[in-house]
Amino acid sequence: MQNDFVPGAELARRFYWEAVRPVLPDVAHAAALIGGGSEVLGFDTPRSTDHNWGPRLQLFLHPDDADRRAAITDLLADRLPPVFLGCPTNMEPFGEDGALRMRRTEGRPRHGVVVAELGDWLQRHLGFDPLAEITAFDWLATPTQTLAEITAGAVFHDGPGTLTEVRRRLSWYPGDLWRYVLACQWQRISQEEAFTGRCGEVGDELGSAVVAARLVRDLMRLCLLMSRRYPPYGKWLGSAFARLPCAPTLTPIMTAAVAATGWREREEHLAAVYEAVAAMHNALGITPDVDPRTRPYHARPFRVLRAERFAHALRESITNPSVRDLPLVGGTDQYVDSTDVLCHHDRNRRLADALFRREN
Repeated sequence: MQNDFVPGAELARRFYWEAVRPVLPDVAHAAALIGGGSEVLGFDTPRSTDHNWGPRLQLFLHPDDADRRAAITDLLADRLPPVFLGCPTNMEPFGEDGALRMRRTEGRPRHGVVVAELGDWLQRHLGFDPLAEITAFDWLATPTQTLAEITAGAVFHDGPGTLTEVRRRLSWYPGDLWRYVLACQWQRISQEEAFTGRCGEVGDELGSAVVAARLVRDLMRLCLLMSRRYPPYGKWLGSAFARLPCAPTLTPIMTAAVAATGWREREEHLAAVYEAVAAMHNALGITPDVDPRTRPYHARPFRVLRAERFAHALRESITNPSVRDLPLVGGTDQYVDSTDVLCHHDRNRRLADALFRREN
């Protein structure tokens, strides 16, 4: 590995044009770096290079050439250089954790170029065909991390143009579904915003702090959704939030809320965030303005936004009755927090099917 770190997306771009493309046969294809990996979202650092990182990309074939996949994979194994920009091109599992790592080895390399037919790869990654009709169920059964993995990254070449069209179609939710997931995110906040004070009132400062941290996380995700950016999973949530225009203002207040040692101080910082995010909602102009000021929680001395007011306004703005009538739970990652569910599209779809189909 060379001393100067090259971000994975740039490494993949150069790998394609300088090493892969020159040895490819004359075949229609798309070349990209999408799917899993911190480099796809642009969050990789030198720390990322210890596993599942290196000169890699996907090479997508037209269905008519799908039977050439094995031959092209073997051709690349024979003709790719053993090292590219100081990085070994051989990717194989080793070490106690069995993770894929790039290292020099003898014999034919196991390179990091995935050769696949595009439709098959997308079906396996998403669980549905994005070139067919994308239903509301497809959108809501797909975690935002997965949608980010397809629409982020980079496309280096797209002869057929199909991958570019897929990324365009998945670039963001249709209008009514955007309003719906926003409503569901506000609804989540409404369900716990009074608990910071209630826990503190009975002397449970730890519980109050845990609730505050959950609320900050939900507010960060809400800001990303309002900015039309798919929230990534937990490791990169803060990094993605930091790129938003609102981050310089909100980050210090959110940090103070999480760091506060008393519930009243915690509540004060959260109230400032609530009002700022409520103003952001009104600036979107997708509902009539909702009063952004915080207020007491019924007769109790807790300062809240009553976030359900925003959920209601958004729901009322939805024109499609089949979307408007859905339960206010949202996409799977708005009500499930298990990696072992969210990383398997079949589990996501079974879960969403059980919830939405039975509700309707």
